[in-house]
Amino acid sequence: MRSLTEQQLLRILPNARPVAGVFVSALNRAMSRYRIDSPVRRAAFLAQAGHESGQLRRLVESLNYSAVGLAATWPARFRDADGQPNALAQRLARRPEAIANHVYADRLGNGPTVSGDGWRYRGRGLIQLTGRDNYRACGDAIGVDLLTKPELLEQPEWAALSAAWYWASNGLNELADAGRFEAITRRINGGTHGQPQRLALWRAGQEVFA
Repeated sequence: MRSLTEQQLLRILPNARPVAGVFVSALNRAMSRYRIDSPVRRAAFLAQAGHESGQLRRLVESLNYSAVGLAATWPARFRDADGQPNALAQRLARRPEAIANHVYADRLGNGPTVSGDGWRYRGRGLIQLTGRDNYRACGDAIGVDLLTKPELLEQPEWAALSAAWYWASNGLNELADAGRFEAITRRINGGTHGQPQRLALWRAGQEVFA
């Protein structure tokens, strides 16, 4: 199958114009390595990776939430019975590192809050890889030490490769083959957040690769 061109990429992700030139070769290598090699697979992958990364422009999770944002995103942790942000939300608001260390503590292979793992292994790459266990598994697969150098996932080559690894290792090629786009969203996001935007990118990709 022919390589993805910069022009095709920009038809799918027009807001990626400032970075498309540096990403297109990295995406081609990543898609080739993980068999994202048919029109349906490419369209679904670029739509999901494009949405998760703000069209290739956001490679690391900021977590700069207000108290209201915390209550909306993690209501069980940060919302009082009256629906308002609780005291913990007020205390952590606009403190991204503290937020990450709290919400990601003792999950995904991370240590407790004081370990700093939540911030160290926050979402990075085109599909926002998160957690010590995922960083370790991905690093082993793609051949870099992401546990000691997690910031590598903020570089185009590794950002694209980590996303393609996650895609293939979670069976998303097969879901793309079956046209199960919502199931792909749920596997990546845990729900269907941003689904209308994801669908719009998917349709653009289907047109490009038709």
